[in-house]
Amino acid sequence: MKEKKGFSINGWIVALILLVFALFMANKIFNSGTAIDRPENVALIIPTFFVLLFISRGLYVIEPNEAIIQMFFGSYVGTDKQDGYRWTIPFFKRTRASLRVQDFETEMIKVNDLKGNPIQISAIVIWRIKDTYAAYFDVEDFGKFLTRQSVAALRGLAMKYPYEASEGAHSLITHTEEVAENLKIEIQEKLDQAGIEIMESRINHLSYAREIAAAMLQRQQASAIISARTEIVEGAVGMVEMAINQLETKEIVSFTPEDKRKLVTNLLVVLCSEQGTQPIIEAGGA
Repeated sequence: MKEKKGFSINGWIVALILLVFALFMANKIFNSGTAIDRPENVALIIPTFFVLLFISRGLYVIEPNEAIIQMFFGSYVGTDKQDGYRWTIPFFKRTRASLRVQDFETEMIKVNDLKGNPIQISAIVIWRIKDTYAAYFDVEDFGKFLTRQSVAALRGLAMKYPYEASEGAHSLITHTEEVAENLKIEIQEKLDQAGIEIMESRINHLSYAREIAAAMLQRQQASAIISARTEIVEGAVGMVEMAINQLETKEIVSFTPEDKRKLVTNLLVVLCSEQGTQPIIEAGGA
């Protein structure tokens, strides 16, 4: 069974009818020319009071983005989502449900990424109830169900991506939008049966586990140094090649193979050295 529209009418109309009826009965009792303590008047006042009280029990207020779930002796009648002052059959049991957008943060979990590295991860999930029947009657506690299934989806997603990857590869760090969208899809698949709509989900915390955090930081630093030195060497080789080509093209100096070897060696030392060494360049005559 799915959610269906409940029964209710404008509460102000019912309240007005009750007021008019109460005034009419009061006028009839107190202005009938008979004493108030007469048995027939007492017999009329008491039932009238209880009837008005019973009918007024069906009045209630629904705020925006709220709903009233109506039950009749254990049977689901419907869900009233029309905000304002409403009235329904007094026999109905009413349960108030919030349809507002809500969010929560999952607990921090430790899980292995695609490469087997232990990481710590948590996420923020934004959600709301879209089917009150499924949320309140298909699962025992939709709040706990939402929390546990979100953590399960987060754990499964983290195992499909590496924490970090080489250039061009997808990872938890570099492709945050893709990860967030896939997390939303996985959580939604698990929560469809609970009548909950996932509006957005996003990684809130992501780091290596403590036991490998220091080692991974050293690895990152080493990778950064290697990358920087590689660029320096590539640039130095290009500069040396350009220098030799220009010198020979303009016939400023002519080089023997041994001269070129020495020039290349000295230029590379100068360009690649962190201390800025100034070696003496030996060159042959023109």
